[in-house]
Amino acid sequence: MAQIRYSRWDGTQRLDDLDADELLSAMSDDLLAGADLRSALRRLFQRGAHPPQGQRLQGLQDLIRRLQRQRQQRLDRYDLGSALADIEKKLDEIIQKERAGIPERLPEGAERDRRIESLDRLPPDAAGRIKGLQAHPFADPEAERLFQELLRSLQEQMLQPFLKGMKQGLEGLTPQDLARTREMLRDLNRMLRQRMDGEEPDFDAFKQKWGQHFPGAESLDDVLEQIARQSARMQSLMESMSPGQRAQLEEMMRSLFMQDERLEAELRQLAMNLGALLPMDELSRRWDFRGEENVTLKEAMGLMEELSEMERLERQLRQAQAPGDLQHIDPKQVERLLGEEAARDLQQLRDLARKLEEAGYLERQGDRLTLTARAIRKIGETALREVFAHLQRDRFGRHALDRRGAGGDRTDDSKPYEFGDPFLLDLEETVMRAVERGGPRLPVRLEPGDFQVFRTEASTRAATVVMLDMSRSMLNSGCFLPAKKVALALSALIRAQFPRDRLHVVGFSLYAREFKFEELPGLAWSEWSIGTNMHHGLEVARQILGRDRGANKQILMVTDGEPTAHMEDGEAQFSYPPTRRTLQETLKEVQRCTREGIIINTFMLDESRMLAAFVEQMARINRGRAFFVTPERLGEFVLVDYVRGKRVRSSR
Repeated sequence: MAQIRYSRWDGTQRLDDLDADELLSAMSDDLLAGADLRSALRRLFQRGAHPPQGQRLQGLQDLIRRLQRQRQQRLDRYDLGSALADIEKKLDEIIQKERAGIPERLPEGAERDRRIESLDRLPPDAAGRIKGLQAHPFADPEAERLFQELLRSLQEQMLQPFLKGMKQGLEGLTPQDLARTREMLRDLNRMLRQRMDGEEPDFDAFKQKWGQHFPGAESLDDVLEQIARQSARMQSLMESMSPGQRAQLEEMMRSLFMQDERLEAELRQLAMNLGALLPMDELSRRWDFRGEENVTLKEAMGLMEELSEMERLERQLRQAQAPGDLQHIDPKQVERLLGEEAARDLQQLRDLARKLEEAGYLERQGDRLTLTARAIRKIGETALREVFAHLQRDRFGRHALDRRGAGGDRTDDSKPYEFGDPFLLDLEETVMRAVERGGPRLPVRLEPGDFQVFRTEASTRAATVVMLDMSRSMLNSGCFLPAKKVALALSALIRAQFPRDRLHVVGFSLYAREFKFEELPGLAWSEWSIGTNMHHGLEVARQILGRDRGANKQILMVTDGEPTAHMEDGEAQFSYPPTRRTLQETLKEVQRCTREGIIINTFMLDESRMLAAFVEQMARINRGRAFFVTPERLGEFVLVDYVRGKRVRSSR
């Protein structure tokens, strides 16, 4: 038998969000177990919801696990020590270029020798080389340009907490910018000293002069918070390095401003003031990087910021105790760190209580939310349905029985007549028992023990739609003729054996429509046979079954390919390979069928991985069955499955 490879739900398909009924149902167990509404809501948005069918509601715990995975991926990927190696490599290139340029630009003599000797005296460590090259008179203009660019880049990383609002980038960090930064640091240090002395600093004047460097800051505390977070990145970077690497980086940073000692002094003073006013040790932490991918110092600082944001977001998610607490979490930050899907999941959680209120299941009494009478009735109905669902699943029982009872459709098997059985006499077996008892003589005399009656099986009434794929691939591969025969055979079976059932046929390709059985023999290729619009086919089938009052509704879909078209504003949208939008809209229609109690059984005439993966997703949502069959055996599978579905239980 052919093997099928199925893939798991990959999270890219989007179905309808859970509605209020499903949310209330997800809380029912907690509420019935005695939990108060606040606790039930808290558990719901912490754990999410897992409905039997449809889209799962991701909870806060799911978002936290995503954060942890993202964080670990970065730690396993990058080598933090390579940031220093990158700087050393750039310094080597600068020195080599300068060494090669000296003979080209200077004649032989004392000056050339002094410049070469200046390079020879450079120490091997990066900090010493930076300090030495700042005093070195460059002969090669390109080497000097590269060194100044590297110097500005490193200075930018050191001054990043104070350059956030600057419009100019790396190339624009001029001596004038450094001078203004020094002046800003002096004003900031003056305010911090005033605060430590118990005075009230003039923040408005500071904001008017330097506010562009601290966007969004409305108070001195906001400025301190921004600076502290940015400064903590460098502290975290150093703590995440080995002791030797940390010492090199610290020495290198001290050498960056040797030409501006006043700026360096203001930076040291600011670090002391921040340490006195803020818990800097709590804002930074050590990260255990184990990867091999190289990073620059700028990229390493960006990693520190990203990891810090992840840690802060995780702390917010863990501290959330009620849906209202989620309003303080920035959805843009969630999207930036975890992607659009996580941001949508957060929005669903934020809307959770609102949905229940709008549906009339919750009402506000002051600051409290309480269950309404309607919600209590709904919970009771849900519990009742679950009880009956278990009864229905268990009616086969767990014990084998030799006796069978009456009722329903006749089988080909017979049994001795018992009082109360329908008198469906098996005449041949009855006479044979009498002959065996009395011998071959005439007349044959019957006694009560001779009577044999046919056994019966209980059956259900069903409404069925056969969905036939009429796409061009079905026609070209020879699959459509067997599919038509199956529809005709089912029609004959139902008319003969299950006259109370209803059977409908829907053909679908670019569009879908219902066909009368009289049309089946003449069905052929049409101008809209391109595409496989399962979305429209399922929608038409659902509407047909919605008009039927039968207790059991099902769709039997026969197809040889994944959906390649869907409906938008009444028009079919075709694309091959299928777009994500087509898959989403088709799965949404599967969910609608599921909500209306319609079972979808799919018969696949092709074992492609894409079709198998999509049908697996349908089966997870709908709990229907999926079969892979050859066109030659399609009729056997469909007819046997339909008859088995009709026979609910064998009589005793």
